[in-house]
Amino acid sequence: MTGTGNTALIAGATGATSKRLVELLAARGWQVIGLCRTPRPPTKSVRYIAVDLFDAGALRTALAKEATVTHAFYCSRARHGEGGVESVEENAAMMRHLIDALEAGCPKLQHIHLVEGAKWYGVHLGAFPTPALEDDPRHMPPNFYYDQQDLLSQRQKGRAWTWSASRPNVVCDFAPERPRNLVSIIGAYAAICKELGLALDFPGHPGHYRALTELTDATLLAEGMAFMATTDACRNEAFNITNGDVFRWERMWPEIAEYFGLKVGPVRPLVLAEWMKDKGPVWERIVARHGLAKTKLEDVALWGFADFVFRQTYDVISSTTKLRLAGFHPMRETREMLFTQLDQYRKARIIP
Repeated sequence: MTGTGNTALIAGATGATSKRLVELLAARGWQVIGLCRTPRPPTKSVRYIAVDLFDAGALRTALAKEATVTHAFYCSRARHGEGGVESVEENAAMMRHLIDALEAGCPKLQHIHLVEGAKWYGVHLGAFPTPALEDDPRHMPPNFYYDQQDLLSQRQKGRAWTWSASRPNVVCDFAPERPRNLVSIIGAYAAICKELGLALDFPGHPGHYRALTELTDATLLAEGMAFMATTDACRNEAFNITNGDVFRWERMWPEIAEYFGLKVGPVRPLVLAEWMKDKGPVWERIVARHGLAKTKLEDVALWGFADFVFRQTYDVISSTTKLRLAGFHPMRETREMLFTQLDQYRKARIIP
């Protein structure tokens, strides 16, 4: 494929929301520069720069050599726990440092895209109006997404470049390097239940089992991010992006149990981060019995993330109408996504 003339700078280039974006843009003929703490070997279209977004001086020095950058994608965040309020100061500083370095060293800059999430609407705080609309009133701060988007909006005034923001919810992917992934967590949980001769209980709140919820496929997110960054109708706007359907775990969970050859069990509101603390030896038996790739349980499943998701006792639905009216129409059927990704984990010998 011939080049597009576009060069993407992706901050947090090895994270959950950027992995498929790197692949997508490279396949479309973009030159891609990834910023990350631990870079990977370069390819024909992708190279990586080791830099910490907290280090404003190092970031400015690095980008002084990248005058061809036309589009920047901010896919990074400060280290965080699950469910709580995340640091506004750290996340805003990282974004500010990147904008400063881009404006100083990248004269061809056209667009900056920011990845946000459902925490914009307060999904971590409790029930919120659904389907969530991009211009819904904000909740009581702090919320670092607010500060980042406000920073982008303020800095853009009078500049030639524009911005956009995407708001996915629970990004799912085949990503063996990332335990903060609902698909691998479900796979590991099911394998442990089977090893112990148990039914597949739903380890969350009864309210979440029955509520309507949604997920976002990582490849769909990448397609949406690329669209927002290159479409006039998306300039200086934020957009929800999810698979485009909603589901209830009470309907999906029996199918997951069948997939693993298990009986579906009752809803048991376990705190997985506590109940799985002693299951390392069980996982070792599973790996040995099935000849799986040698992994530790904590490398496959971040239980605290599942606890955060499975304890949302209310509907979690984002309207994607605004993005569709802007011209983006792809969607992903969530059931097909889940079982395709579980198949990929099986094929890679990560789950049995």
